[in-house]
Amino acid sequence: MGKSDFLTPKAIANRIKSKGLQKLRWYCQMCQKQCRDENGFKCHCMSESHQRQLLLASENPQQFMDYFSEEFRNDFLELLRRRFGTKRVHNNIVYNEYISHREHIHMNATQWETLTDFTKWLGREGLCKVDETPKGWYVQYIDRDPEAIRRQLELEKKRKQDLDDDEKTAKFIEEQVRRGLEGKEQEAPTFTELSRENDEEKVTFNLSKGACSSSGATSSKSSTLGPSALKTIGSSASVKRKESAQSSAQSKEKKKKKSALDEIMEIEEEKKRTARTDYWLQPEIIVKIITKKLGEKYHKKKGIVKEVIDKYTAVVKMIDSGDKLKLDQTHLETVIPAPGKEILVLNGGYRGNEGTLESINEKTFSATIVIETGPLKGRRVEGIQYEDFSKLA
Repeated sequence: MGKSDFLTPKAIANRIKSKGLQKLRWYCQMCQKQCRDENGFKCHCMSESHQRQLLLASENPQQFMDYFSEEFRNDFLELLRRRFGTKRVHNNIVYNEYISHREHIHMNATQWETLTDFTKWLGREGLCKVDETPKGWYVQYIDRDPEAIRRQLELEKKRKQDLDDDEKTAKFIEEQVRRGLEGKEQEAPTFTELSRENDEEKVTFNLSKGACSSSGATSSKSSTLGPSALKTIGSSASVKRKESAQSSAQSKEKKKKKSALDEIMEIEEEKKRTARTDYWLQPEIIVKIITKKLGEKYHKKKGIVKEVIDKYTAVVKMIDSGDKLKLDQTHLETVIPAPGKEILVLNGGYRGNEGTLESINEKTFSATIVIETGPLKGRRVEGIQYEDFSKLA
């Protein structure tokens, strides 16, 4: 076995030493070569390749410094984005993780002399949020990815919409309470005490003009007619009073407005009915594989969802072969059973309710179902889209 053989103890020791980080003062950034001791670094500096690199760098030193600075900045920010995201973290933690990589760009080859100068530069350029504390400098990555910005705007829009809905509901409840209180104040009768200063003083009542005329007319009629006529007039008047009372009660029932609770329940039910989500997978439903990436063996085959992972992924057990596959919901579609079979609603206001398929409308790609579980049991629902329900296993 020769001295320079791959399995000699010296060769193995050299490989072990070269794996880890070496001293920075024995590293040549221009040649990107790490020497293990002072003698090796001296020999490298005297080599022809090193001298040639120095000649190239002396022609345009700023270009090389800009190149190393850009590489250092890109690698540092990529590590900060991938490892820590938008969390606030100490800059020394990120730097220590960055220099643990053996082929990293050293800071002494860049335009920044210290890590603090580099951190301040990141803050001035708007690449990161930086702040100084007694423990040192902290950095926070600013994600300017268009997709991330779009997601953030959608979240802000949804949060604002939820707040607007809550404010509208609160204002609606306050308005209903105010109207209810005003109605009670109007309906409350006011009573006054009948009093007179002298016993000889007469008590008078101010009646409306119509009442006076009607009383005068009845008194004149009663004075001219006999007792039998008075009986007929009294009975007819009582019948009219009953009819007027019944008609007024019916009109009040028709004009009676819904209570605040009923209106709020209707609004919430309508909101649930129109609410939809971008995920629909549920356990124990039958689905069909529509992707061709798995081959003809599984294409257009049916399986049962055994487990749902992270809302969008499912573990499907094939009905024919019994194989278990982990699939995304984009590779699956719902299964429409025959009328009379049990189904599960997967999306919309009736999500999670079991039911029975009553009929199918092929023109509108929808179906009519009857809810079998929950507080809405027995309700008949029309216009449920094909992708909103599936056959139960």
